[in-house]
Amino acid sequence: MDVLSVKALLITALIFVPIERLFALRPSQKVLRRAFLNDLVYAVFNGAPITLGLIAVITFATSWMGWLVPAFVGMTVSSQPIWLQVVEIILIADIAFYFAHRTFHAIPFLWHFHAIHHSIEELDWLAGHRIHPVDQILTKGASFIPVYLLGYSNEAIGLFAFIFHAHALLLHANVRLNLGPLRWLIASPQFHHWHHANERAAYDKNFAGQLSIIDVIFGTMHLPGKTVPERYGVDDPVPSNYIEQLAYPFVPKGKTNETPSTSDA
Repeated sequence: MDVLSVKALLITALIFVPIERLFALRPSQKVLRRAFLNDLVYAVFNGAPITLGLIAVITFATSWMGWLVPAFVGMTVSSQPIWLQVVEIILIADIAFYFAHRTFHAIPFLWHFHAIHHSIEELDWLAGHRIHPVDQILTKGASFIPVYLLGYSNEAIGLFAFIFHAHALLLHANVRLNLGPLRWLIASPQFHHWHHANERAAYDKNFAGQLSIIDVIFGTMHLPGKTVPERYGVDDPVPSNYIEQLAYPFVPKGKTNETPSTSDA
């Protein structure tokens, strides 16, 4: 992890820790909660393999499928105002993310990677970093590949990447945020906390990363009033430390393990 990344992490902490203290969803939850150090390891060491993996996946996909998109499409798309490009990218990327995310819940082999993220039992801004590199590379790759294929400008993609990252941290944060009617359009912490709920009514719900309306359209929205989950996590036997969690998806599972659709999601 380079110096700039360390500074970015420190700045993020200086922003989110006070916000979580002032607008806490669960005021009794400590800053140095259980698994804090484990999630800090993810924040420090996950960046490099994920970045390299994304570059490889996007480069391969665009070189293989680039012929599908005529050159004039990219010229037209990149000539639009930056703000309009970003709006379009958010929509395109989140539709792709929705289906990739849903696939990770539906296929048992992929679920074993995604279960690492769902093993979080106390949500906050740092917990959002706990995600297996394979999971992040494939889901983010699914989001970015159509964006690069269509020829959006690097400036617009960079701005979207910043918005996506900041929004992801907010979704996992220990904050109470009322979006009113906008909660049916934009993903909120309450929306995503329900995705992490270890409660049967919430299994396989709220897959979108930024636009909750996608879940509304596909019938996977679960947002019961102003309530929040009683507990998070999964019943899968996910280990508690970084190294073992990285290895977990590759360890043979017993026959008693169920798919997320019938057990945990």
